[in-house]
Amino acid sequence: MLGSLSVKKPGIFLARDTSLESGEPLNQNVVVTEPISKDSHRYSTEVGALKFGSFTLKSGRQSPYFFNNGLLSTGPALSALATSLSDTIVHAGWDFDVLFGPAYKGISLAAVAVVELSRRGVDVGMAYDRKEAKDHGEGGVLVGVPMKGKRVVIVDDVMTSGKAIRGALDRVREAGGTVVGVVQILDREEIGQEGQGSTAQELESMLGVGSVKAILRMRDLMDWLEQEGKTDLLATMKDYWEKYAVKEKK
Repeated sequence: MLGSLSVKKPGIFLARDTSLESGEPLNQNVVVTEPISKDSHRYSTEVGALKFGSFTLKSGRQSPYFFNNGLLSTGPALSALATSLSDTIVHAGWDFDVLFGPAYKGISLAAVAVVELSRRGVDVGMAYDRKEAKDHGEGGVLVGVPMKGKRVVIVDDVMTSGKAIRGALDRVREAGGTVVGVVQILDREEIGQEGQGSTAQELESMLGVGSVKAILRMRDLMDWLEQEGKTDLLATMKDYWEKYAVKEKK
């Protein structure tokens, strides 16, 4: 039972690239936890998964920040990420059987998290999908433990409009599974597809209150920038928040 485990408050995994602050590629990256502590610097990585600047999203919006989970590809980075994902999952208290990682970036997240959970004595399976069905070997689009009749937690990288997560929900349901939770590395806290609340709120209206969790939220980034005294970056983040975020959440 996950709820019987003793856990600490979920931490925040953050890789920071300061190149956009100075105009030069310094490659100064750190991983911080909540609360921010000096000890977190031991998880320094070679590349920054979180960048500040100007980025065009799939939605067409111009964002002042961008998170690329694919750059978290070193042993220390993946280890810290596995810890944060597992902390968040265990802290949520869900009873579940399978971690599902949507292709492509969710696959590695599910893999590292299921190993870390096993280390803590939580024995669950892993499954993931392919973008295209395989027409040889075992065939199909699903790989891993069967999800039929199982309780499933979906793990993925970034939540913006929720399109990818809705696709994962459909995939799990088609396989006969029941989604009991969703975990993201970053919740951008933007207005969802239905335009009434955040994407997380829209998903919880389908899955139940407390069913959607994130290691890191946009508001956390803004708080962190304020603590670091990065006033210029904070100003651009606040402007974006006013345009696209759910206002009552900040």
